[in-house]
Amino acid sequence: MIALGTHPVAVRNVRIAGPTRQYVPFDDVCDVVINGGKIVDFAPVGALKHHGPVWDAEGSWVMPGLWDHHIHSTPTALAAMRTDVMSAMTAGEAAAIMSKVVPAADGRRIGVRMRDGLWHDRPTLAVLDEASGHVPTYIVNMDLHSVWMNSAAFLREGMIATESGLVREDVAFDVSRRLGELDADVLDAAVSEVADRAASRGVVGMIDYDFGWNLAPWVRRAADGFDAVRVQFGVYPQDLARAIAHGIATGDAIDELGLITVGSLKAISDGSLGTRTAACSHPYPDETSGHMAITPADLVELMMIATGSGFACAIHAIGDVANSHALDAFMTTGAWGSIEHAQLVSRVDLPRFARAGVSASVQPTHAVDDRDLADREWAGQPSAAYPLRSLHDAGANLLFGSDSPVAPLDPWLAMANAVDRTADEREPWLEYERLDVATAVAASVGGSQHEPLMEIGADADLVFCAQDPYAASGKELRSMVVNATLLGGRFTHLG
Repeated sequence: MIALGTHPVAVRNVRIAGPTRQYVPFDDVCDVVINGGKIVDFAPVGALKHHGPVWDAEGSWVMPGLWDHHIHSTPTALAAMRTDVMSAMTAGEAAAIMSKVVPAADGRRIGVRMRDGLWHDRPTLAVLDEASGHVPTYIVNMDLHSVWMNSAAFLREGMIATESGLVREDVAFDVSRRLGELDADVLDAAVSEVADRAASRGVVGMIDYDFGWNLAPWVRRAADGFDAVRVQFGVYPQDLARAIAHGIATGDAIDELGLITVGSLKAISDGSLGTRTAACSHPYPDETSGHMAITPADLVELMMIATGSGFACAIHAIGDVANSHALDAFMTTGAWGSIEHAQLVSRVDLPRFARAGVSASVQPTHAVDDRDLADREWAGQPSAAYPLRSLHDAGANLLFGSDSPVAPLDPWLAMANAVDRTADEREPWLEYERLDVATAVAASVGGSQHEPLMEIGADADLVFCAQDPYAASGKELRSMVVNATLLGGRFTHLG
């Protein structure tokens, strides 16, 4: 009987999806042979005698397992415990939703997925105070870059209230981090549930950019047996010296299985579109231009230190000004890594990603979620908005992620939105930025979009699908049935 956790020695009756097919001399189904967690052979069905568990895939299509290259594990894990206000179209509606929430055991109300950029009015402290009274109430923006708080929440945080009730950027990140400081057992169980759900969608790895010192929780989770997916966790600038003192660097494993490794230095260089703080070359309708959270000179110095200490760099850059500065810093320092988001890129900067060897870590679902806001707030911007096809055509290495909980942790959804550029009945948004299916699929596996092969000797990190992903439409990608997921030759999901 095959069960979760089983290490099969072979998977029988498999169809090969994608570029690996051209190297396998079988027209239809075959067996994938596994030993020591590695792919060791592709063989005709039944040609080899196996001594151990064999799973019959019944014609499932197999391809390399999927990665989400950008998540925030704690906000993702806690989202289900908080109140969703996305349906609100005004500040008053959002405040009214929160007023009906029974406070948690700690006395707070916490809402998520606020999209005040699309509201018909602006949030104010007075509006939230009137609805929420003396119960500390927080509403976290969908982009995580701002938090709307009432007076009781400001008092609880020891902060002076603002007229709008909003705190933004670093202050918002600090508030969100404190909101996530729950009992370790509760939080770790919730993170494990996130990983299990991800595995059920074919995910074998995720890159965690949780706010805070991430070594400690991931060491704890590894000791408790976390093994659903591979994890690379980021280190933020305030913790870089601490990480160097610990003697860790990018790629170092912190667990015996080698599933959890140190990732990149994560630096946030500008804001976001939703909070209207992304650093842009042309002003927003309100005449602001966003802001740089770190000066270009400081970014270069930071990346020099990180690179010299063995850290890759993952630089958050959304506006075109921020992307230009980030690319400058990569080219000046010789750092390697990625630019995270790259949502507005000067057209002269598009080819610089490839020249600098910098991956574009992008979130296709943001393009369809943000289209209305981008059409309004970035209407005067001459740079390329959410430029997936443009980056690909310029030779950039695309890596797909969700930015969960900003978008669902589901690579199939990201692929579908990259292919369709619409999530409703409207025409594709900026249709010329659509990607073909093969490129979208390839950007959803680990490391590189180029030739995602299942090679002999590689880790048996595999996803088994009910249909050929490379022949699927955007709609079919969105609803892809995952029959099984293997991580290092071990079942983490069985449909």
